[in-house]
Amino acid sequence: MIVAVELAALVAVVLLVTGIAQRLNWSPPLCLVAIGVLASFVPGVPDYHLDPEVVLIGLLPPLLYATAIRTPLYDFRANRVPIAALSVGLVVFTTLVVGWVVWLIVPGIPLAAGFALGAVVAPPDAVAATAVARRVGMPRRIVRILEGESLLNDAAALVSLRTAIAAIAGAVSIWEVGGDFLLAAGGGGAVGALIGWGASTLRRRLTDPVMDTAWSLVIPFLAYLPAEAIHGSGVVAVVVAGLIVGHQTPKLLSGPSRLASRLNWRTVQFLLENVVFLLIGLQVRRIVEEVGDSRLPAWSLALICAGVLAATILARIVWVFGYGLVARARPGERTPWSYFAVISWAGMRGVVTLAAAFVLPDDTPQRAVLVLAAFVVVAGTLLLHGMTLPGLVRRLSLPPPNPAEDALQEAALLHDMTSAGLARLEEIRRPADPPEVIDRLRDKQSYRSDSAWENLGRLSAVEETPSDAYRRLRAEMLAAERDVLLTARDRGTADDEVLRRVMEGLDIEESLLERPEEEPGMERELDTPAATAGTCDHLEQAGAPETDAQGCVDCLREGSSWVHLRLCLECGHVGCCDSSPRKHATQHFHDTRHPVIRSYEPGENWRWCFVDGIVG
Repeated sequence: MIVAVELAALVAVVLLVTGIAQRLNWSPPLCLVAIGVLASFVPGVPDYHLDPEVVLIGLLPPLLYATAIRTPLYDFRANRVPIAALSVGLVVFTTLVVGWVVWLIVPGIPLAAGFALGAVVAPPDAVAATAVARRVGMPRRIVRILEGESLLNDAAALVSLRTAIAAIAGAVSIWEVGGDFLLAAGGGGAVGALIGWGASTLRRRLTDPVMDTAWSLVIPFLAYLPAEAIHGSGVVAVVVAGLIVGHQTPKLLSGPSRLASRLNWRTVQFLLENVVFLLIGLQVRRIVEEVGDSRLPAWSLALICAGVLAATILARIVWVFGYGLVARARPGERTPWSYFAVISWAGMRGVVTLAAAFVLPDDTPQRAVLVLAAFVVVAGTLLLHGMTLPGLVRRLSLPPPNPAEDALQEAALLHDMTSAGLARLEEIRRPADPPEVIDRLRDKQSYRSDSAWENLGRLSAVEETPSDAYRRLRAEMLAAERDVLLTARDRGTADDEVLRRVMEGLDIEESLLERPEEEPGMERELDTPAATAGTCDHLEQAGAPETDAQGCVDCLREGSSWVHLRLCLECGHVGCCDSSPRKHATQHFHDTRHPVIRSYEPGENWRWCFVDGIVG
């Protein structure tokens, strides 16, 4: 009973602090660590002992898996060189630099113990970094690199720590170190590939979302534990399995299964990520009590902790900018220095560092001091980087994800999908199919595509587009329908199974009405040129006619209305879009065969080729 109350209190504090921090636009990880530190010294607060096994086996696999299944395999491959340089090269470099510094400033400590602390503090926790990244609108490439680094750096760090601990007890040859790394990577990768393939095969045969979700919660542990049993890297196994399953998921699962899996894993990831930061703060009292037995004076402890923190931060800066010099020397490489500056300053440490510190054997020389130094690195990097990284991003004027480019890509993609769906409809329709059903399917397809194109014209004078009106009106209709359902439930006039089935249908339709949330930093102002999504001869040869038209010339003549305007780049005709009742821009193409139009809305310059179906 007491354990259940403590766990409930832990989760309740996480939810409360995170909610307040988000409302005040503060960093939730920093707030949770601070609350944990204060709570650890309050009399009566339970001693939440951070067992390394609980973190490394219970928390790390699902956290890695939750990130891996959301990581696009294409982006991972595209950034494999910087990810490898950070997750392996930087970990080894940090281990050596910090180990040497610890050996110099901690009296009587062997070099192997210094390397052990170096391995402990080497892996950054990208959870905090990417949380800041999404809050301030970092370029997506930086976010992808930081996420990729966080997937693999724990493996290199834990192998380095295992080697250093072995070296404390006796000599370790360079061949043994190399063999450990090869076994960790090869064994972990093989187990992960096997589990990923098996999980994909199993999930292909599951049709029940509940069974599928239950199996997905087991996959990270099925990958981690066998890999560790053969002395491979459980971290690599989980990452490989997650990448494979995530890549295969759109082909394997039904829509309801994907929705359930996405929501469940977001919930698991949210709770675990934030609980671990609170646990970090709650360890302070225990660490202080242990270091109190040390004979070192307070000023010496402060010097050691400051030295380890400075070495950890400087090692990342030196390595990242050194990699930048090498990378920019390659032909065609134009990554801005500002990207390297942000990556070098995104080295917040997390729970893996503290858990790894507690893994150090009890007979390690100056163990309490090393654990204290590890905590200072965690708290110091969270505080220093967490508070200054948003300002650095803004000062460097890094471009946030471009909303114009995103909206344009979405519209072009949905147009292609709509065309494919309509083409398949024409292939499979039978003479006996009711015409009204065919018309309804065509209208539904056109609505989805038109809605995306309408979203490009948010700066126009139109207060509400047809798609906006549809969402508003349908939402009100669903509310009325739900009231009737709840009345039937309260009166007991329908069976509970019937009520649940109908409610699920309403929930799914309501979720389809909502547009996805925009990323922070992506202000809804489409005043920047969208990147070219494609090209063809018609787009390249299109002119730039001048016009002073104040609206759709055909609508003005007929007395009809329009939603958004399109300019013909052949003759300067201004017509209305396909969301408008009369669709004069498309009709103008059919009448004249002029191939290219351009948006005639404020701040937009995207073009569309009717002939080749390409947006540019």
